[in-house]
Amino acid sequence: MKEPPQSASQLEPKMNTPNLNIQRFDTRHDNVSVVLQRLRQQLSPRGDVVSEAGRKKTMEVFGAPLTPAEVVQRICQDVREQGLAALLNYTQRLDHAAVDAASLSVSEHDLRAAHDNADPEFLATIRRIRRNIVEFQTAILHQDVVVQRPPNVTLRQRYTPLQRAGLCVPGGAAAYPSTVLMTAVPAQVAGVQQLAVVAPPTNFGANNPDILAVCYELGIHEVYRVGGAQAVAALAYGVDGMPKVDKIVGPGNLFVALAKKQVYGEVDIDSIAGPSEVVVIADDSTRADFAAADLLAQAEHAPGASILISWSQDLVEQTVTQLNAQVQQLSRCQLTVHSLEAYGALILCRDEQEACELTNEIAPEHLHIATEHAHRLCEKIVNAGATFLGNYSPVALGDYAAGPSHVLPTSGTARWASGLSANHFLRSSSVIEYSAEALGEIAADIGRMAEKEQLTAHRASVTIRK
Repeated sequence: MKEPPQSASQLEPKMNTPNLNIQRFDTRHDNVSVVLQRLRQQLSPRGDVVSEAGRKKTMEVFGAPLTPAEVVQRICQDVREQGLAALLNYTQRLDHAAVDAASLSVSEHDLRAAHDNADPEFLATIRRIRRNIVEFQTAILHQDVVVQRPPNVTLRQRYTPLQRAGLCVPGGAAAYPSTVLMTAVPAQVAGVQQLAVVAPPTNFGANNPDILAVCYELGIHEVYRVGGAQAVAALAYGVDGMPKVDKIVGPGNLFVALAKKQVYGEVDIDSIAGPSEVVVIADDSTRADFAAADLLAQAEHAPGASILISWSQDLVEQTVTQLNAQVQQLSRCQLTVHSLEAYGALILCRDEQEACELTNEIAPEHLHIATEHAHRLCEKIVNAGATFLGNYSPVALGDYAAGPSHVLPTSGTARWASGLSANHFLRSSSVIEYSAEALGEIAADIGRMAEKEQLTAHRASVTIRK
């Protein structure tokens, strides 16, 4: 039975703040596509969304108003050419942390001590979540495929794990032990033997006991006190005491995203990600308090894009009421308000078909279909990083505990990109074996193709065996 939405009186604000000024659109008379494109541009790695403090720091460190891309290019070049000295220099100047060669790596003693002192209930939670991730990632793991055809032809597609991966764990505004789980466990399921975690030298990063305890629990013994673009460069090129990796994964700010773009080709990366985003599709069956909570959960990333799409005017109005009431209960109220007003949107559309079309155009990182016929809409929407169905499947499930990784494509890249999984730590290669008889049967086709391309040595390498 449908539960009624909570009224505004059930959520009394704790502080007196003005009503949210969220962008509102109606597809009957607004060009929503233009609006969405502008929003995407703002939040993509091309949008240069940098705080005023970030711009001041750029001037302080580099002595010029460099763009984020120019900053990253300078950092990566210096780390590549100067190695450890540049890495430590940028860590000192950007993070104001006195990290030297001896303290760059977190010691085994510190990792074990963090684990020994961790809350037992927290560790129990980590173990339960790890089991969920392992179960899901193992189920989807690629397996070798063998194709045999007569006479005596064997074709095999085999999958082998990468040897070494780097995991970026943010540590600016909050600690994210969930990111350690969502990057490390898929890699371990794939069979990656060496994992190197980089996190800023802050109380939310590599100095955070919860982060260190999770690393130790997962058997990760390489944790480095370095973050930002300089950490990405060090993982890609290698520096003294920090060997290079094969692939770099994990979230980060604009500078981390641009650094991953800069080093791609030297190593593999998961994606060039922008800020977090969610689209909530709602109808008259949706609980407005739930919808508001989902929008706020993304907005508190600050920046984070929170978009509601509905063909129910009543639901939109109820959600606005709930947003105004709930936001005032949050610990990051002001940041969340700014994020909602700058990057949020409430879109009233004609019907569910138009809602699906708009969502496919947005291609959101997170999609929550909280409608009566959620499964039906899900089949119509193919562009989404992760989809959550029904009133009782909040995005936080995927963020923390369900099993799929929370490292997902953003900025519309879900049109062609996939979320991180164990399979992204595998490389595939083909194995081809023909007998003399089998080669003889296909030799004429090979020769004909070689003649068309004027590659006579290719043809001869086959005919010499006849």
